[in-house]
Amino acid sequence: MKIKNALVIVRNRYRISVLVISLFAGSLSCSVAETGNSATANAAATNAANAANADKPNSTGGATIQIDPNGPADTIRVFYKHLREKRFREAIFLTNLRPAVEGLTDTELKDFAVDFEAIAGQVPAEIQINGEIVSGDLATVTAILPGEDDKNELQQIKLRRSNDVWIILSVEEEAEVRIRKEGKNYFYNLRIETHEAEAKKMLERISKAQLAQSLQNGGIFVEMNALVASGLLPEDVTSSESTGYNYAVILDSGKMKYFATATPAVYGKSGKLSFLLSLDAKGISHVTSRDNGGKPLKK
Repeated sequence: MKIKNALVIVRNRYRISVLVISLFAGSLSCSVAETGNSATANAAATNAANAANADKPNSTGGATIQIDPNGPADTIRVFYKHLREKRFREAIFLTNLRPAVEGLTDTELKDFAVDFEAIAGQVPAEIQINGEIVSGDLATVTAILPGEDDKNELQQIKLRRSNDVWIILSVEEEAEVRIRKEGKNYFYNLRIETHEAEAKKMLERISKAQLAQSLQNGGIFVEMNALVASGLLPEDVTSSESTGYNYAVILDSGKMKYFATATPAVYGKSGKLSFLLSLDAKGISHVTSRDNGGKPLKK
Protein backbone atom coordinates (compact mmCIF):
# COMPACT_ATOMS: atom_id res chain seq x y z
CA MET A 1 0.00 0.00 0.00
CA LYS A 2 1.36 3.38 -0.92
CA ILE A 3 0.91 5.76 1.98
CA LYS A 4 -0.13 9.32 1.13
CA ASN A 5 -0.37 12.47 3.20
CA ALA A 6 -3.77 13.27 4.65
CA LEU A 7 -3.12 16.79 3.47
CA VAL A 8 -0.49 17.52 0.87
CA ILE A 9 0.45 20.83 2.40
CA VAL A 10 3.00 22.02 -0.10
CA ARG A 11 4.43 21.11 -3.50
CA ASN A 12 7.99 22.19 -2.77
CA ARG A 13 9.66 19.45 -0.72
CA TYR A 14 11.79 22.01 1.09
CA ARG A 15 8.68 23.56 2.58
CA ILE A 16 7.50 20.22 3.91
CA SER A 17 7.82 20.80 7.61
CA VAL A 18 8.71 18.23 10.22
CA LEU A 19 5.27 18.35 11.81
CA VAL A 20 3.60 17.80 8.46
CA ILE A 21 5.81 14.80 7.91
CA SER A 22 5.13 13.29 11.30
CA LEU A 23 1.43 14.13 11.39
CA PHE A 24 0.49 13.21 7.85
CA ALA A 25 3.15 11.10 6.16
CA GLY A 26 2.65 8.07 8.37
CA SER A 27 -0.40 5.88 8.63
CA LEU A 28 -2.89 8.65 9.31
CA SER A 29 -4.44 8.28 5.91
CA CYS A 30 -4.13 6.48 2.61
CA SER A 31 -5.96 6.80 -0.66
CA VAL A 32 -8.74 4.26 -1.08
CA ALA A 33 -7.95 4.16 -4.77
CA GLU A 34 -4.52 2.68 -4.01
CA THR A 35 -5.41 0.07 -1.40
CA GLY A 36 -5.84 -2.77 -3.89
CA ASN A 37 -8.06 -5.67 -2.89
CA SER A 38 -8.57 -4.30 0.61
CA ALA A 39 -10.24 -1.27 -0.91
CA THR A 40 -13.00 -3.46 -2.31
CA ALA A 41 -13.76 -4.96 1.08
CA ASN A 42 -13.56 -1.63 2.84
CA ALA A 43 -15.73 0.05 0.23
CA ALA A 44 -18.34 -2.66 0.62
CA ALA A 45 -18.33 -2.24 4.38
CA THR A 46 -18.50 1.52 4.01
CA ASN A 47 -21.46 1.25 1.64
CA ALA A 48 -23.22 -1.02 4.10
CA ALA A 49 -22.60 1.46 6.90
CA ASN A 50 -23.87 4.29 4.74
CA ALA A 51 -26.99 2.37 3.83
CA ALA A 52 -27.69 1.58 7.46
CA ASN A 53 -27.47 5.26 8.32
CA ALA A 54 -29.16 6.64 5.22
CA ASP A 55 -32.41 7.40 7.02
CA LYS A 56 -30.67 9.08 9.96
CA PRO A 57 -30.15 12.82 10.06
CA ASN A 58 -26.57 14.05 9.76
CA SER A 59 -25.14 15.17 13.06
CA THR A 60 -22.64 17.56 11.49
CA GLY A 61 -22.22 19.54 8.32
CA GLY A 62 -20.39 17.79 5.50
CA ALA A 63 -20.98 14.27 6.82
CA THR A 64 -23.01 11.71 4.88
CA ILE A 65 -23.39 9.32 7.83
CA GLN A 66 -24.67 9.62 11.37
CA ILE A 67 -21.77 10.62 13.60
CA ASP A 68 -21.97 9.38 17.17
CA PRO A 69 -20.42 11.63 19.84
CA ASN A 70 -16.87 10.54 20.77
CA GLY A 71 -16.92 7.81 18.14
CA PRO A 72 -14.19 7.31 15.51
CA ALA A 73 -15.81 9.57 12.92
CA ASP A 74 -16.42 12.25 15.54
CA THR A 75 -12.77 12.04 16.58
CA ILE A 76 -11.73 12.75 12.98
CA ARG A 77 -14.18 15.63 12.76
CA VAL A 78 -12.89 17.19 16.00
CA PHE A 79 -9.26 16.62 14.99
CA TYR A 80 -9.60 18.63 11.80
CA LYS A 81 -11.72 21.24 13.57
CA HIS A 82 -8.93 21.78 16.11
CA LEU A 83 -6.36 22.06 13.32
CA ARG A 84 -8.46 24.56 11.42
CA GLU A 85 -8.93 26.63 14.58
CA LYS A 86 -5.19 26.39 15.34
CA ARG A 87 -5.78 24.51 18.58
CA PHE A 88 -2.75 22.38 17.86
CA ARG A 89 -2.14 20.81 21.26
CA GLU A 90 -5.76 19.64 21.42
CA ALA A 91 -5.52 18.22 17.90
CA ILE A 92 -2.32 16.26 18.55
CA PHE A 93 -3.79 14.94 21.81
CA LEU A 94 -6.24 13.02 19.62
CA THR A 95 -3.38 11.12 17.93
CA ASN A 96 -0.73 8.67 19.02
CA LEU A 97 1.70 11.60 18.85
CA ARG A 98 0.33 12.81 22.18
CA PRO A 99 3.37 11.79 24.30
CA ALA A 100 5.50 14.04 22.10
CA VAL A 101 3.60 17.20 23.09
CA GLU A 102 2.42 16.45 26.62
CA GLY A 103 5.68 17.70 28.10
CA LEU A 104 6.05 20.73 25.83
CA THR A 105 5.39 24.16 27.30
CA ASP A 106 3.43 26.69 25.27
CA THR A 107 6.70 28.46 24.49
CA GLU A 108 8.31 25.25 23.27
CA LEU A 109 5.25 24.47 21.20
CA LYS A 110 5.71 27.81 19.43
CA ASP A 111 9.04 26.51 18.13
CA PHE A 112 6.94 24.59 15.62
CA ALA A 113 4.68 27.51 14.70
CA VAL A 114 5.69 27.45 11.02
CA ASP A 115 4.87 23.75 10.83
CA PHE A 116 1.49 24.08 12.50
CA GLU A 117 0.46 27.17 10.56
CA ALA A 118 1.14 25.34 7.30
CA ILE A 119 -1.17 22.55 8.40
CA ALA A 120 -3.99 24.79 9.64
CA GLY A 121 -4.08 26.82 6.46
CA GLN A 122 -4.95 23.78 4.35
CA VAL A 123 -7.78 22.28 6.39
CA PRO A 124 -11.12 22.58 4.54
CA ALA A 125 -14.01 24.37 6.24
CA GLU A 126 -15.95 21.11 6.19
CA ILE A 127 -14.67 17.54 6.21
CA GLN A 128 -16.99 15.19 4.35
CA ILE A 129 -17.04 11.95 6.34
CA ASN A 130 -18.87 9.15 4.60
CA GLY A 131 -17.86 5.91 6.26
CA GLU A 132 -17.01 4.37 9.60
CA ILE A 133 -16.01 0.75 10.20
CA VAL A 134 -15.43 -0.49 13.74
CA SER A 135 -13.85 -3.86 14.51
CA GLY A 136 -13.23 -4.29 18.21
CA ASP A 137 -10.74 -1.68 19.32
CA LEU A 138 -9.78 -0.72 15.77
CA ALA A 139 -11.64 1.53 13.37
CA THR A 140 -11.37 2.97 9.88
CA VAL A 141 -13.00 6.23 8.88
CA THR A 142 -13.33 7.25 5.24
CA ALA A 143 -13.49 10.91 4.31
CA ILE A 144 -13.05 13.20 1.34
CA LEU A 145 -9.76 15.05 1.82
CA PRO A 146 -7.34 16.98 -0.38
CA GLY A 147 -4.76 14.67 -1.87
CA GLU A 148 -1.98 15.21 -4.35
CA ASP A 149 -2.32 18.31 -6.53
CA ASP A 150 -5.01 19.52 -4.10
CA LYS A 151 -7.54 17.16 -5.67
CA ASN A 152 -10.16 15.79 -3.30
CA GLU A 153 -10.15 12.04 -2.94
CA LEU A 154 -11.62 9.37 -0.71
CA GLN A 155 -9.11 8.51 2.00
CA GLN A 156 -8.98 6.13 4.94
CA ILE A 157 -7.93 7.09 8.45
CA LYS A 158 -7.05 4.44 11.03
CA LEU A 159 -7.89 4.70 14.73
CA ARG A 160 -7.40 2.64 17.88
CA ARG A 161 -9.51 2.63 21.04
CA SER A 162 -7.61 3.03 24.30
CA ASN A 163 -9.39 3.44 27.64
CA ASP A 164 -12.66 4.11 25.79
CA VAL A 165 -11.04 6.96 23.83
CA TRP A 166 -10.42 6.78 20.08
CA ILE A 167 -6.90 7.72 19.02
CA ILE A 168 -5.86 8.55 15.45
CA LEU A 169 -2.91 6.43 14.33
CA SER A 170 -0.81 9.14 12.72
CA VAL A 171 2.48 7.22 12.94
CA GLU A 172 3.45 3.58 12.64
CA GLU A 173 4.04 1.34 15.67
CA GLU A 174 7.84 1.66 15.44
CA ALA A 175 7.62 5.46 15.58
CA GLU A 176 5.08 5.24 18.40
CA VAL A 177 7.57 3.27 20.50
CA ARG A 178 10.20 5.91 19.80
CA ILE A 179 7.78 8.70 20.77
CA ARG A 180 7.03 7.08 24.12
CA LYS A 181 10.77 6.77 24.74
CA GLU A 182 11.81 10.27 23.67
CA GLY A 183 8.76 12.18 24.84
CA LYS A 184 8.91 15.90 24.14
CA ASN A 185 12.34 15.52 22.54
CA TYR A 186 10.82 13.52 19.68
CA PHE A 187 9.81 16.50 17.55
CA TYR A 188 13.13 18.23 18.12
CA ASN A 189 15.09 15.11 17.18
CA LEU A 190 12.88 14.45 14.18
CA ARG A 191 13.27 18.03 12.99
CA ILE A 192 17.06 17.73 13.14
CA GLU A 193 17.02 14.42 11.26
CA THR A 194 14.64 15.80 8.65
CA HIS A 195 16.64 19.00 8.12
CA GLU A 196 19.88 17.04 7.82
CA ALA A 197 18.42 14.65 5.26
CA GLU A 198 16.99 17.56 3.27
CA ALA A 199 20.30 19.46 3.46
CA LYS A 200 22.09 16.59 1.75
CA LYS A 201 19.40 16.43 -0.92
CA MET A 202 19.52 20.19 -1.45
CA LEU A 203 23.26 20.06 -2.07
CA GLU A 204 22.72 17.25 -4.54
CA ARG A 205 20.13 19.45 -6.21
CA ILE A 206 22.62 22.33 -6.31
CA SER A 207 25.07 20.00 -8.04
CA LYS A 208 22.54 19.12 -10.73
CA ALA A 209 21.55 22.77 -11.14
CA GLN A 210 25.17 23.83 -11.57
CA LEU A 211 25.76 21.08 -14.11
CA ALA A 212 22.74 22.15 -16.14
CA GLN A 213 23.79 25.79 -15.94
CA SER A 214 27.40 25.10 -16.94
CA LEU A 215 26.38 23.02 -19.95
CA GLN A 216 24.43 26.02 -21.23
CA ASN A 217 27.06 28.56 -20.22
CA GLY A 218 30.34 27.31 -21.62
CA GLY A 219 31.36 25.43 -18.50
CA ILE A 220 30.96 28.46 -16.24
CA PHE A 221 29.27 28.04 -12.87
CA VAL A 222 27.10 30.73 -11.29
CA GLU A 223 26.09 32.16 -7.94
CA MET A 224 23.26 30.50 -6.02
CA ASN A 225 20.86 33.41 -6.61
CA ALA A 226 21.29 32.93 -10.35
CA LEU A 227 20.27 29.28 -9.99
CA VAL A 228 17.16 30.37 -8.09
CA ALA A 229 16.34 33.05 -10.66
CA SER A 230 16.58 30.49 -13.46
CA GLY A 231 14.19 28.17 -11.65
CA LEU A 232 16.80 25.48 -11.06
CA LEU A 233 16.62 25.88 -7.28
CA PRO A 234 13.73 26.72 -4.93
CA GLU A 235 13.70 30.03 -3.10
CA ASP A 236 13.96 28.09 0.17
CA VAL A 237 17.68 27.69 -0.43
CA THR A 238 18.17 31.40 0.28
CA SER A 239 16.61 31.22 3.76
CA SER A 240 16.91 28.94 6.74
CA GLU A 241 13.32 29.54 7.89
CA SER A 242 11.89 26.38 6.40
CA THR A 243 15.08 24.41 5.75
CA GLY A 244 16.90 24.95 9.05
CA TYR A 245 20.15 25.32 7.10
CA ASN A 246 22.22 28.12 5.59
CA TYR A 247 23.49 27.35 2.10
CA ALA A 248 26.40 28.92 0.29
CA VAL A 249 28.01 28.48 -3.14
CA ILE A 250 31.65 29.56 -3.45
CA LEU A 251 33.11 30.08 -6.94
CA ASP A 252 36.77 30.28 -7.85
CA SER A 253 38.03 33.40 -9.60
CA GLY A 254 37.38 32.03 -13.06
CA LYS A 255 34.00 30.53 -12.17
CA MET A 256 35.16 27.22 -13.61
CA LYS A 257 35.08 25.50 -10.23
CA TYR A 258 32.93 25.76 -7.13
CA PHE A 259 32.02 24.13 -3.87
CA ALA A 260 28.92 24.49 -1.71
CA THR A 261 28.17 24.22 1.98
CA ALA A 262 25.15 23.62 4.17
CA THR A 263 25.46 24.70 7.80
CA PRO A 264 22.87 24.44 10.61
CA ALA A 265 21.14 27.78 11.19
CA VAL A 266 20.99 26.99 14.91
CA TYR A 267 23.42 24.26 15.87
CA GLY A 268 21.81 21.54 17.96
CA LYS A 269 18.31 22.80 17.23
CA SER A 270 17.86 22.94 13.46
CA GLY A 271 20.67 20.50 12.75
CA LYS A 272 24.02 19.18 13.93
CA LEU A 273 25.81 18.02 10.80
CA SER A 274 27.61 20.40 8.44
CA PHE A 275 27.72 19.41 4.76
CA LEU A 276 30.18 20.03 1.94
CA LEU A 277 29.58 19.59 -1.79
CA SER A 278 32.83 19.41 -3.77
CA LEU A 279 33.98 18.28 -7.19
CA ASP A 280 36.72 15.70 -7.70
CA ALA A 281 39.39 15.83 -10.42
CA LYS A 282 36.92 14.39 -12.93
CA GLY A 283 34.28 16.98 -12.09
CA ILE A 284 32.07 14.49 -10.27
CA SER A 285 30.32 15.94 -7.24
CA HIS A 286 30.45 14.41 -3.77
CA VAL A 287 28.61 15.35 -0.57
CA THR A 288 30.33 14.76 2.75
CA SER A 289 29.19 15.62 6.26
CA ARG A 290 30.30 15.67 9.87
CA ASP A 291 29.51 17.38 13.14
CA ASN A 292 31.66 20.52 12.98
CA GLY A 293 30.12 22.36 15.91
CA GLY A 294 27.83 24.37 13.65
CA LYS A 295 30.66 25.75 11.50
CA PRO A 296 30.88 25.34 7.69
CA LEU A 297 33.04 22.55 6.35
CA LYS A 298 35.99 23.74 4.33
CA LYS A 299 37.13 22.27 1.06
